[in-house]
Amino acid sequence: MCDAIRISKGYRKEKWGYFLRAESFYNVATKEEEYADLTHPSAKYHEKSHGESFLALAQNNQRPNGLYLFDEPEAALSPQRQLTLLMQIYSCAKEGAQFIIVTHSPILLGIPDADIYCFDDGRIHLCEYEETERYRVTEMFINNRQMLLDKLLTD
Repeated sequence: MCDAIRISKGYRKEKWGYFLRAESFYNVATKEEEYADLTHPSAKYHEKSHGESFLALAQNNQRPNGLYLFDEPEAALSPQRQLTLLMQIYSCAKEGAQFIIVTHSPILLGIPDADIYCFDDGRIHLCEYEETERYRVTEMFINNRQMLLDKLLTD
């Protein structure tokens, strides 16, 4: 991916941003508690479920004109919570924030007005939502569940 990204200085300066990875969120929550003080009290992420604390961190730290890198955020979230995150991302993006999200979630891939890049056969290219493998596999399972299960699970 690094060969496909070109960073350039623009007229806009990002004012805030962070990298968030669901798999390493426990470490983030631990450090957040360690760094807390009277002026910056802890959000006590360890007292919430993994999904609730992950979503709370995302909601509490997204601001307009920020740059956010998310690595598989769906790993911590139920489908309902993915929809909540989708609304949060969409709202923040409308106010000027930028997001780079690596995801396998057909829900998060469905964020309106998003540019979706597919990594197929060693090349990176723009693709439509309905062309993504995640969408096609999910659609196939929902529309043909019994037939697919019969085929997969029959000896």
